[in-house]
Amino acid sequence: MANLQIRPLADRVLIEPSVAEEKTVSGIIIPDAAKEKPQRGVVMAAGPGKKDEPMTVKDGDVVLYGKYAGTEINFEGKDYLIMKESDILAII
Repeated sequence: MANLQIRPLADRVLIEPSVAEEKTVSGIIIPDAAKEKPQRGVVMAAGPGKKDEPMTVKDGDVVLYGKYAGTEINFEGKDYLIMKESDILAII
């Protein structure tokens, strides 16, 4: 994907979260205080995996993860999440 200088270790994954929804399906604008944290994102980088557990996800995969999964980081002005592969619920 992008030429990032972040390389996750072991079974960690770097994810760029999707943008939070601005409107409901019916067109109602959601205020910032009520926006839900996105639970979907794109894998930007994945570590090599553990000795006996190879990585399942790869760069570019769109994934679903738990609402409170991962640690938020800001790198070069962009927000990312870094989490263990086991915190990922599904690949879309």
